[in-house]
Amino acid sequence: MARIIMQPSGKSVDCAYGDTVLMALEKAGYALPNNCRAGACGECKVKVTSGQFDQGMVLDMALSQDERKQGFGLMCMAKPISEELTIEWGTEDAKPKLFPPREDALFVVVDKRQIADRVVELRLRPVGQPIRYWPGQYVTIGNPRADIPARAYSISNAPRPDGELVLQVARADGGVTSNWVHDQLNVGEGVKVSGAYGTFIGDPSVDTPVLCIAAGTGLAPVLALAEAALRRGFKKPVTMLFSARTREDVYSQGMMAWWRTKHRNFDYKVTLTREEAEGFLKGRIDVVLPQLFKDLSKHTIFIAGSPEFVDAGVDAVKLQGAQDGLIHTEGFFAQQQPVTADADHLLPS
Repeated sequence: MARIIMQPSGKSVDCAYGDTVLMALEKAGYALPNNCRAGACGECKVKVTSGQFDQGMVLDMALSQDERKQGFGLMCMAKPISEELTIEWGTEDAKPKLFPPREDALFVVVDKRQIADRVVELRLRPVGQPIRYWPGQYVTIGNPRADIPARAYSISNAPRPDGELVLQVARADGGVTSNWVHDQLNVGEGVKVSGAYGTFIGDPSVDTPVLCIAAGTGLAPVLALAEAALRRGFKKPVTMLFSARTREDVYSQGMMAWWRTKHRNFDYKVTLTREEAEGFLKGRIDVVLPQLFKDLSKHTIFIAGSPEFVDAGVDAVKLQGAQDGLIHTEGFFAQQQPVTADADHLLPS
């Protein structure tokens, strides 16, 4: 058993024999950034100021020889071989720092497709350095030179090595930016992206069943949260409940069905509020939730959608016993502006 000491907080966690530093931190509830978990992407790079560790096999592109000489290591592969290992990471509370947002980073639209009646999905790939973000955060896009104001859209995928961002954009009535995305922005064009922003972020220390509730493009951030959790091997049940008006408003069913097949602990339900259809639930969240869950007192809950939907969702889960401290929300306002949080805030209020 080794001890991992985090500076500047001075807090420490135990690291069992055979565990990596990343595994030890996650078991103790600290959300060190990571992606590939195989020494290939460099997301978990931190400086080790004292102690020894076995770095294992990592790619030079993720950890250069010069960085190794400076004491940096990739914590997804690093295993302590001394009794103590001190790393520079986190805040004075030992909580993770939110990544500083980037302004006007150039991306190229590599794919665009209609995924629902009023929703298009964009795949954006960075020309330079990727934007670093936590699953659940959002970015802004627009074209001020053409009088297209920047608007906020949640990232619907977990971070990946190529830095690709997937955005799901709903057409808003009278929405200048969303109509520009739907009608004018084409594959192959460059677009300026700013972010990432927001604190609707998952916590690896969660050891409870998880319920994600979403309506409309509120599905985007919870897709990213679910993908990240499943990728890192989260073992507790994860349930996705998606509310849509009609079948034409439903999307990402294929991905969720694949997750359900691959991960025994994942399930999803879709409820329609304006029509009945085979294979779908019928009714608003407050109607269908009691049919699915009798007691939510031990669940961690994420709710995303319009402010009205979020408020109704919070009321509904509380009636099933959900605890205030385990309910996390993201309300999508029509004119949502970028918001950054202090570094010592990991979870949304």
